[in-house]
Amino acid sequence: MHGKMYASRPPPQLSDSNRRIIDSNGPTKLVYQVWKGSNRFFLGGRIIFGPDARSLVFTVSLIAIPVIFFCAFDSQRLIYEFQHHLGNLIIAIPVILAVYVIVLLFLTSGRDPGIIPRNPHPPEPEDEGDPSSLSTEWARNQGGPSSLPPTKDVLVNGTVVKVKYCHTCMLYRPPRCSHCSICNNCVERFDHHCPWVGQCIGKRNYRFFFMFVSSTTVLCLYVFAFCWVNIRYIMEAYDCNLWKALLKSPVSGILILYTFITAWFVGGLTAFHLYLICTNQTTYENFRYRYDRKMNPYNLGLFRNVGEIFFSKIPSSKNNFRAKVTEGSSSTFTTSLSIGRGTGPEMPKRSFDIEMGGKRQAVAAEEFDDIQNQIESVGSLERCETQPRHTNWGHKGNWEITPDIHALAAEFGMDQDLPKRQKINGGLEV
Repeated sequence: MHGKMYASRPPPQLSDSNRRIIDSNGPTKLVYQVWKGSNRFFLGGRIIFGPDARSLVFTVSLIAIPVIFFCAFDSQRLIYEFQHHLGNLIIAIPVILAVYVIVLLFLTSGRDPGIIPRNPHPPEPEDEGDPSSLSTEWARNQGGPSSLPPTKDVLVNGTVVKVKYCHTCMLYRPPRCSHCSICNNCVERFDHHCPWVGQCIGKRNYRFFFMFVSSTTVLCLYVFAFCWVNIRYIMEAYDCNLWKALLKSPVSGILILYTFITAWFVGGLTAFHLYLICTNQTTYENFRYRYDRKMNPYNLGLFRNVGEIFFSKIPSSKNNFRAKVTEGSSSTFTTSLSIGRGTGPEMPKRSFDIEMGGKRQAVAAEEFDDIQNQIESVGSLERCETQPRHTNWGHKGNWEITPDIHALAAEFGMDQDLPKRQKINGGLEV
């Protein structure tokens, strides 16, 4: 008889708040559309720039405009003085170099430099079996002291290296990884954030960055040299001194001054990074740790250091910016939600992270309190045995445990007060 009664009952009705928790079929977006970093995406997430990507326009103009002026004002005399084929080649080389440098610039700036994906929640302490781990988790969510140590020891080539915990990305950074405050990402083998390319320089674009800087140096020296050749031919043709030749070709004089200053800058940068490559250091490590004064655990010798930069395979990106995610669900781009001690005009509303069906969702405080009250009322009614067995399913004080309440109770460790029940055909049997 009980079986017929329970079989004829409709399935339990979920409250609106609980239905929002369990239902994950919300609108979907792509990862780059909800990215927590400060990056800018183009072409549907296929290209990723830093937040200061506008500086690329200025950098491209610094490369292209001098070459245009060189070809427009110095090309005629150079083509005339040299044989036509050789003269055309002399003018074509800086154009090809400029295009090559600009391509390297965008290869450096428009790709993932080696961003480490964020964790959706802090890693669990190593002593997971500790009975105080639950209270520790609650204390961490409430803004209390975390049980996670600020650093961990990692063995690198026989040397102990300390890695730091990143509170923003909620992970222990791998060795040589650092958090860029401009891009707001942890970048693997972080070298520096370059404002000229508008992007972090890391493991996946350092090779292109060095090729960009060194190629720019070659371009500057080339234009500088042939501007002097042009001035020399003017001095011979008009039998004049240097100053009069510069007055006859002021563009050559301007380009000589410009390329001289630029060559010192990019040339010095090239020499510095050559030193870093040969000693297997990053700019960040060189300024922070001064490896020249102590043992560098990453130094593998000259040939292996150079091979690691230029002849190793560039690792694939650890981020799929075009992957679909459910809006409102927790994934690699979410941050932990804080839990306040109360609600009111002066305090923000509490929110909780609840994990159900492999997805974590934020639950408002009043919704969670409603669920908690239902669970507590079930326990008290069971102990007092005051609720009749044939309670109507639609009653507000219903003490039948719906599956969503049971799952929430298990999530928060509150199922010890619940009566033991057996699930039958989607219902619950007393």
